[in-house]
Amino acid sequence: MAALRVLLLLLTAGGASGGPQPDCSYLGLLKHLELDSANHLLTVTRPVWNWTRPTYVWVDMLLYSILQVDEKVQTVTSHVWRYMTWTGEFLTWNSTEFCGIPYVIVPASSVWIPDVSIVEDVSDTGSTYRSPVVKLFYNGFISTYSSQRLTTTCHLQLRLFPFDTQRCNITFLSMSSGEDAVHMGAFNNGSSLTKFAEQVMVTQGEWQLRKMEIVFDRLRNGETPLSEVVYMVTMVRKPMLYVINLIVPLFALLLLDVASFFIHEARGEKLSFKVTVLLSISVLLLILQDMLPSTEDQLPMIANYCVAIFGFVGFSVLEAILVSHLIDLDGYCGRKAQRSAQKQEQQEAGGPKEAAAGEEKAQVKPDQSLLPLNPSSSRDLLQQILEAVTSLRNQADRRIREQGDGSYRRVAEIIDAVFFSLYFIGIVVFLSYMYSVWIYYVFQ
Repeated sequence: MAALRVLLLLLTAGGASGGPQPDCSYLGLLKHLELDSANHLLTVTRPVWNWTRPTYVWVDMLLYSILQVDEKVQTVTSHVWRYMTWTGEFLTWNSTEFCGIPYVIVPASSVWIPDVSIVEDVSDTGSTYRSPVVKLFYNGFISTYSSQRLTTTCHLQLRLFPFDTQRCNITFLSMSSGEDAVHMGAFNNGSSLTKFAEQVMVTQGEWQLRKMEIVFDRLRNGETPLSEVVYMVTMVRKPMLYVINLIVPLFALLLLDVASFFIHEARGEKLSFKVTVLLSISVLLLILQDMLPSTEDQLPMIANYCVAIFGFVGFSVLEAILVSHLIDLDGYCGRKAQRSAQKQEQQEAGGPKEAAAGEEKAQVKPDQSLLPLNPSSSRDLLQQILEAVTSLRNQADRRIREQGDGSYRRVAEIIDAVFFSLYFIGIVVFLSYMYSVWIYYVFQ
């Protein structure tokens, strides 16, 4: 009886479990999806039951860092991760039949992958890492990811450099499939991607990410439009380094040039000081030339700032040369007039000497003189000659003061005063305009 009971129990258990059991292995799932062997049909054709229905492809780009912005080449280098998801209508299953398996990971070479590329990409081929596997979900969604050191072209607007804000586009599209075959989209919106990028961003260099926007557009390629998704990345430059290295030194050199007007011209140090300031500004212009592109349609404001200061100091040097020349000319004329006065004085002083010699001769030989000489009259004659010489000397000195001590020097002083007034007014107006424009755009 005991053996019969055991036999009945085994038969009852066998009858209870006689129904179909779910397959809980990945191998059974891959056999169901026909991915256990090389199935080339799944890799070469778009996975749709009806060819008129487009395949929706969602691309999410995560910005991890802004590595470099090259103003001369007009490129932006960044580190991005790209998550791409699309629908595969041939690769679906009922998860309850496979013990609730939600997804399976298979080699990327076993399924069809959209040929989505970046229009602005100029990176090297070795800078991209593509995942060798894809993730298949039970509802037919397929996802994969790739990371890339992405270098893209970007038209940089450097008008407000270094207080500029740049907006660069990164466009994803399928060049081989039209909008009726591949329709582009994105899972997340721009604000959520911006918040995520701010949390995970490792380095930004001299740039700060402001926001990311997503725009869906259509690109006309002949008769067939192409669907595209455009990521507009807006970033702001951190200007403090350029303020310290360029703007402040140029302003300080300009102040030194203004202060050089108070150096006395006769010492000869004013002109050499101004030339030194001009050479210092030239060095800063060379540094700026290495940073800015030569093909810019409009000169950046900092270039106008440097050129204007260079022009101000250049005109100041020319004015110093003119004033120095006038002062030297005044001194030359004074020395020339003094030499001519001394020569005339020597010529006029020769007459009394001859008269005195004649008087001595008359005293030595009184028998040759017809008229006797009176000593008192001789003293009067010498006194008159001395007064005449003194009068001539005074006239010569007055002529020197009139010709060499005032004319050119007064002209130089007038030119220096007028130029300094205009120079100072021009500097104040120019700096007020430049700083007001920069401050306006910075706070805007």
